Amino acid sequence: MNPVQAFIRTTAAGALLALYAGAHAAALPLKTADGAPTVLAEEQETVQVAADLLRRDLGAVVGAPARPVRRLEDCARVCFVLGRHDSVLMADVARRAGVDLSWLRGQWERYERAVLPLPGAPDKHMVLIAGADARGTAYGVIDVTRELGISAWEWWADVAPPARPDAALATERLRARAPSVRYRGIFLNDEDWGLQPWAARHDPSGDIGPATYARIFELMLRLKANLVWPAMHDSTTPFYQIDGNAEVAKKYGIVVGTSHAEPMMRNNVREWVRGQRGDFNFFTNRKALVDYWGERVAQVKGYENVYSVGIRGVHDSAMEGATSLRQARDAVGDAIGVQRQLLASAHGQDPAHVPQALTLYKEVLDIYRAGLQVPDDITLLWPDDNYGYLHQLSTPAEARRGGGTGLYYHLSYWGRPHDYLWLGTTNPELVRDQLQRAVATGARKMWVANVGDIKPLEYLTQYFLDCAFDADLLNAPAQDHLRRWVAQQFGAAAAGDIAAVLRDYYELAWERRPEFMGFSQVESITPVRQSDYLGSGGEEAERRLQRYQALAERARALGASLPASLREAYFQLVLYPVQSSAHLNLRILKLDLAAQYAREGRQAASLYARQAAAAQQAISRDTAEYNAMAQGKWAGMMDAAPRKLPVFEAPLFPAYGRSSRDDCTLAYPGALSSQGDSLNFTAGVAGLRTLTVVRRGASAQTWSVAAAPAGIGTEVSGGTLDAGNGFEQRVAVRYDGKGAVDGLVLRCGEAMLKAAITLAPAPVAGLPGEQERIVALPAATGAATKGWGAAPGLGSYGNSMRADLDLPSRPLAQASAAPVLSYAFSSTSSGEAQLVFVALPVHPLTSENQVRVAYRLDDGPMQLLDFATRGRSDEWKRNVLSNTAVRSVRLDELPPGAHRLQVFALDPGFVLDRIEVRFDGAPNYYGKPL
Repeated sequence: MNPVQAFIRTTAAGALLALYAGAHAAALPLKTADGAPTVLAEEQETVQVAADLLRRDLGAVVGAPARPVRRLEDCARVCFVLGRHDSVLMADVARRAGVDLSWLRGQWERYERAVLPLPGAPDKHMVLIAGADARGTAYGVIDVTRELGISAWEWWADVAPPARPDAALATERLRARAPSVRYRGIFLNDEDWGLQPWAARHDPSGDIGPATYARIFELMLRLKANLVWPAMHDSTTPFYQIDGNAEVAKKYGIVVGTSHAEPMMRNNVREWVRGQRGDFNFFTNRKALVDYWGERVAQVKGYENVYSVGIRGVHDSAMEGATSLRQARDAVGDAIGVQRQLLASAHGQDPAHVPQALTLYKEVLDIYRAGLQVPDDITLLWPDDNYGYLHQLSTPAEARRGGGTGLYYHLSYWGRPHDYLWLGTTNPELVRDQLQRAVATGARKMWVANVGDIKPLEYLTQYFLDCAFDADLLNAPAQDHLRRWVAQQFGAAAAGDIAAVLRDYYELAWERRPEFMGFSQVESITPVRQSDYLGSGGEEAERRLQRYQALAERARALGASLPASLREAYFQLVLYPVQSSAHLNLRILKLDLAAQYAREGRQAASLYARQAAAAQQAISRDTAEYNAMAQGKWAGMMDAAPRKLPVFEAPLFPAYGRSSRDDCTLAYPGALSSQGDSLNFTAGVAGLRTLTVVRRGASAQTWSVAAAPAGIGTEVSGGTLDAGNGFEQRVAVRYDGKGAVDGLVLRCGEAMLKAAITLAPAPVAGLPGEQERIVALPAATGAATKGWGAAPGLGSYGNSMRADLDLPSRPLAQASAAPVLSYAFSSTSSGEAQLVFVALPVHPLTSENQVRVAYRLDDGPMQLLDFATRGRSDEWKRNVLSNTAVRSVRLDELPPGAHRLQVFALDPGFVLDRIEVRFDGAPNYYGKPL
């Protein structure tokens, strides 16, 4: 088995293929003396789309055109035969070949693939792909193209198909399992800054029309998605107002639905004209609304749709006219009843047989919780809180609904407390965690992801949809899928290194997304302010900048090593998001540091201000390059400042004057905390701190390490302070945990500068102790009993602990019987302290659960911690912007010595990131302790 075939069997496509005969059969060469394979396909339009795609991909791989044929007798030496199992073509071929396809009757999107001698021509082979339906046939084709190494992003990210004239197809006889989720889709949203401007330049309709949707639907076929919620902002002509849109969806086998704010396939933003129809008010203008809905139902009844039911405001707002929650509940129930009557009349059947969904988004979830009675056949869609945390999921009773349940999930968002529309930065491990919750609670009827403009959310979109098609992928960390995905785009050789770059990219954004780095909010819009990364001096900001700089350098080096044919794809999928994140962080943090260093009289202020300005220019340069790639193919697609929010605005870049002093000094990392002007280590514990040699004058000066005790080492031993480095040098100082610390002396010109080093008392042997008056306990370092499990890739230390999803909720009185995490630690300080629990801001798993743990410190009493938030409170806003939920407990006295802390899981799905024991005077870091 070649590497491509091995890859396909470890992705969603491969995992869904169940081998039942011909194990390890020989591969079938695709290019023969006759040239490329031929393709025989039934006339059904979706099958014909799949046949065209297959011919295109075969031609790209084997280097010769794959032609269509209309009869078996016209087949080349290798011939693909495609069709629904009960089509005239497939029934005849199956009869002549002696293949029983009856098992496909009544199945959903499944297929059988078999390599057989061509009837009547034993020296030829046919690759039979028989689908239970048209999409099943198309997915059989997609699995072939994936096996040949064709990326789903072949067109959408310019991933060049691999030329492999010797390509061969595995000959195992395969039966595909059914998709894990019946309806798997994307919501094209907030398209104002990418997809719509791009389509306005490239689509003959001048908008998101049939040509654009054909490309989108081809991508969806390649991703095995079957449902779309079309673009619906007022910048875009509504889907059904452009001739051909509905027809192209039918051609590609795509089911059309509409978003939570668009009942009955209506785009209210552009289609409800108040001057003609009146207020969008079900209480005062009922007939106009019913007529409006009825018009669209009659128009689209011949297509495959999932109808959104219920009623909200015109554009993502609460329903008009309701003065109480009870009145809103009763009106929504009444509206659903009217809508079902319209469906029954138009379709001529019981509405229970017409797919419908109610998305419990924003106030609709409150209405549902208030007792809304929803007919059993309607699918309930559970929403996240717009930031990737599902509000609630199905109880056992809800999971048993005839219409089932599903989810609506944001990978991109416009709204409070802040947008993230520019770059795809949601951590895939969070997506995994949340989708695992959906599977565990039976929410498997429909999954829809808000993917914004599609680009640059390519990977996140594919991961979401791959997991929807094959939920078994959720059994392994998302990083496993990421590495295989990278291999499919760029080859196996560089896959590990590129995947590592992307993991670091997601990890840095986990702590703070680039769009959130202004520490501002929207609706109403607030100005940017100084970053919280400077809350304890500049060291936390400096380290974040170092990580981003190193990440961008690695990304550039890897891109330069790729073949030229893959570099534009790499720029879109990896380099642009990595560099843009780095540059925005650099612009913001360098400018804040410049202001601080100027106040300290440091010449580096001017250098940092210039570097901040260069970073802003780099964002503009990279964005222009993105829009110019592929000879202008992507012109208009990338906007680096969606909604022109304050975080994106180019600030004033000040010019700082020279210092009046002309001496050298040392700057310490804890200048704004009680740690003060010294390097702080703990006896017996190896550590690393950063010291900065600062030249206040404007002329170059040499520096060197003049003396260092046995226990102290520096990563650089000398250099020159000049304009190129801002007349200062950061020096990493390492303590080995054994030797002495006093006596580190640096020479700057003729001046001898002795470094102040503080050594805190040693902790109890073998136990975590204090660093900078903080004891840090990463969640995964605790001893866990059954009921707690690792959540790899999540949290500030890259590995959190989650309470199992099948745990029962318990009251505090039963906490001692709950699963427990145990931590032993040592403190050397005494007096008042804070016990800080940092969790992920998850919500209760279902309406029957909460988000609670209990803890016990040493032999103290059992104490309850409840992490629930209410609505869009200020606490919830802080939580989602930082991916943390924090509970702090004041300890009046914590004596020095060994301690034990236990954390008990009272509810399923709680995720613990870390615990900190913080003594008065500890640095106030934004993220985890340094």
